[in-house]
Amino acid sequence: MMPKDVNSNPTVDVDIISDSSSFDNVDDPTATRSHGGSLWHAYVNIVCIVAGTGALSLPYALKQGGWIGILILFLAWFMSITTGRLLVKCLYAGGPKRLSSYKDIGTVAFGPIGGWVIFFFNFIILIGASILYYVLIGQNLHSLLKGTPGELTLALWVIIPGVVVAIPFIFIKSMKEVAFTSAIGAFATLAVVLIVLISSLQNLPTGPIEHDDVIWDQFPVALSTIAFSFAGNMVYPNVERSMKNPQQWNKAVTLGLSSCSVMYFLTAVPGYYIYGTTALSPVYNNLANQGARMASQIIITIHVLLAVPILLTSLSLDFEAMFGITQERRGKTGEFLMRASLRIIIMVVVCIVAIYVPYFGDLLSLIGSFSNCLLVFTFPVVCYLKLTGVRNKPIYMLAWYALTVLLGIVGLIFGTIDAVEALINDFQGAA
Repeated sequence: MMPKDVNSNPTVDVDIISDSSSFDNVDDPTATRSHGGSLWHAYVNIVCIVAGTGALSLPYALKQGGWIGILILFLAWFMSITTGRLLVKCLYAGGPKRLSSYKDIGTVAFGPIGGWVIFFFNFIILIGASILYYVLIGQNLHSLLKGTPGELTLALWVIIPGVVVAIPFIFIKSMKEVAFTSAIGAFATLAVVLIVLISSLQNLPTGPIEHDDVIWDQFPVALSTIAFSFAGNMVYPNVERSMKNPQQWNKAVTLGLSSCSVMYFLTAVPGYYIYGTTALSPVYNNLANQGARMASQIIITIHVLLAVPILLTSLSLDFEAMFGITQERRGKTGEFLMRASLRIIIMVVVCIVAIYVPYFGDLLSLIGSFSNCLLVFTFPVVCYLKLTGVRNKPIYMLAWYALTVLLGIVGLIFGTIDAVEALINDFQGAA
């Protein structure tokens, strides 16, 4: 139920995303949309986009911050569920018309400047995560085919998957259309987690393993990696928008993030316990069993190839709504040509940056600290409180919200500093 004071807030005249004609009752969160996707579609979209590379980086995050990272992982789990719910509530708290994007929420809450600030960080995480995935794809394919007739340069192994993904990406018009690939990606993540877990337990090190309880100077950058592991807020508006029964959103986001968290603990705790200060990112690079490592690389490459269209589709839908790229405004041919041109440009930018910034672990930390900490933990809370008021909230919820915001700010400031320094060292070492 919406708070009593929400209708007193100003509204903005925003466009519904480009596939809006396919849905009815879009502005009513309690209505059924005849052309929407099921709870299952939303669930697999969430799991596919949130899980994956984040899960495989968590042992490395514990190496950076120590065992205290387990506590942060628990907090991030429950905080991300809270903010995922609040973010969607904000879509319906700006007036009688449902807002179409994260940017619109910021605009209604804090004016045009607030909207553009959120759009900037949302853009950074969507395109940054896509770049990160292509770095991983290129490195995996380069490693798998090294010394074979299929050996190519790292740059070519970024470009070729980019072309392959670009073809379906141009034709995707809604999040519902990527639900099938999302399901495959979600199961791929689970398969890699199990492979890493079983292989690690079968090849326990014989010597002593070093662990740390807390590494305070590396704690923020560890928080950044954990924050990246719960990155989904940037696509939640479009995922909820594609649901047949939007009133099931809370269930979808809770089940999705809880499923991801189970996989995270299955990876983080055994991975750090077994490898300690030698843990790598992704953790399958630690595996002594070459077959298990190769299988993990193949499966996670499939996963990220399926996850990239979800990220890029969400980003494109935001741009298309902003520029009014719809059949109603541009005509069928004009809409397709503008959409295709925009998406080709996005794909070219992603591939170029992935080629020239091939540092997976530190790039992940930078993206997580600079954008994710704010988008996942801070912005949903401050926008929700601005739209619905503070005085009508119980004190224990306000305390929880304050802790969530604080976690995001700490990760932003200190995590970004550490990640930038690490990337500078990467480039200096390469030179």
